[in-house]
Amino acid sequence: MWDQQKLANLSGALFKKVAQLIEDYIEQGMLIAGERLPSERELAKKLCINRSTVVHALDLLTERGVLVRRQGSGTYVNNQKWGMQTYSSIHWRLPAHFYQNRQSVYQQKVTQMRMQRADICDLANGDLPTYLIPKFQLPNMSLNELIMHEKNSDILQLGLPSLKMQIAIYMQKQFAMQVDTEEILITSGTQQSLFLITQGLLKPGDSVGIESPSYFYSLPLFQAAGLRLYGIECDNEGITLESLASCVQQHHIKWLFLNPVFQNPMGFVMSNERKQAILAFCRSRCIGIVEDDAYSSLAFKCDLPISPIKKFEQSNQVIYLGSLSKYIGRNIRVGWMVAPRDIIENLAKIRQHIDSGLSILPQLLAQEYLQHHHVSHQQQLRQTLQSKAKQLMLWLKSYFGDQITYQAPLGGLHLYAHLPVNTVAQESTLLNQLLLDGVIVSQGSRFGDKLGSIRLSYGHFER
Repeated sequence: MWDQQKLANLSGALFKKVAQLIEDYIEQGMLIAGERLPSERELAKKLCINRSTVVHALDLLTERGVLVRRQGSGTYVNNQKWGMQTYSSIHWRLPAHFYQNRQSVYQQKVTQMRMQRADICDLANGDLPTYLIPKFQLPNMSLNELIMHEKNSDILQLGLPSLKMQIAIYMQKQFAMQVDTEEILITSGTQQSLFLITQGLLKPGDSVGIESPSYFYSLPLFQAAGLRLYGIECDNEGITLESLASCVQQHHIKWLFLNPVFQNPMGFVMSNERKQAILAFCRSRCIGIVEDDAYSSLAFKCDLPISPIKKFEQSNQVIYLGSLSKYIGRNIRVGWMVAPRDIIENLAKIRQHIDSGLSILPQLLAQEYLQHHHVSHQQQLRQTLQSKAKQLMLWLKSYFGDQITYQAPLGGLHLYAHLPVNTVAQESTLLNQLLLDGVIVSQGSRFGDKLGSIRLSYGHFER
């Protein structure tokens, strides 16, 4: 494992090669959270390098939170995976390893299988299959009219007014929630909204809290912004107040990023009582909340508390992010942000400097969907996805028996399960067996979770 030849295949200064080798081993699962590394003297001997070089590499990884040094005990892989990114990695002269494929061994096998086999059950694909995406056309409009719209797009930096009106109507119907169109910013999806927030409201080194586990953990834009991520423990209703208070006490949390309805990957729905308690706590500590709502229209029962946290606020501390990508496909990239007008105007200016505005065509498609199609289409989606979730649970029972545990989905697109494994080798054996049977899943490590956790997106379940 600790072979000098492996260093020769890496680039950069020698201490950076050692640091990269350790990071690669962690990503590949050869070093796991909490594992103790060989001593500095042992590593230097095994790699045939000076001890001072090893110390330099370990110091670098310790500063970044990848490793933890314990006096008199040794150096360990940080079992608190959050907070590893403490610097901004986006600059013009990136190190060579930034461009390399840093997939895990399992992810490399998945990529290969997707290229070689057509008969796969891809439960790692979190988007809808093509046949569930609605088929509709643009309203009757000439090319000249569309071009004129595009010419005016620079003026409409906050988005098409008619689309913003449809979004306000949609949120009134869905949540009985009044939204001022002047506080809506149209974006090209949640990722753009998050990017604008990291650029306009945060700075490198800021600490943010997220659910543990969470899809936020896998987003490179947080790494690019140099933010420290801290995971907050959850129960079956979302983050707990005790865990939140403990995290805030230990770290200077500036913002809280939450996915409270059909959370990705766990699928829980936060109760209204919990939403209001979290809101009150954050208000008392001057912590802002970014709320991502991607799945709330996919509830399997009509009595679930799908209302946004923002509905309960009084002091403009919540930024709400909505999106249609989980309903009409990721290629029609349209989302929206609801926030105080001065915030969205500033974020719109940032976007204008970066990419010169927003295309009109996807906004017109989104408007058509919200105006004429969303009620019938989302009803069909709920019925189809609930049926697929039931079929997936029956298959899990037949495949794993009582060895796998999970909570039955309440809605959304994902089922989160825990495999009967205790070691990396056991997990690899099960995942490889699933691959042999043509089934692809998402590892929990992608979301910052522990060994043996997997996410299965049942929209693609066909058995």
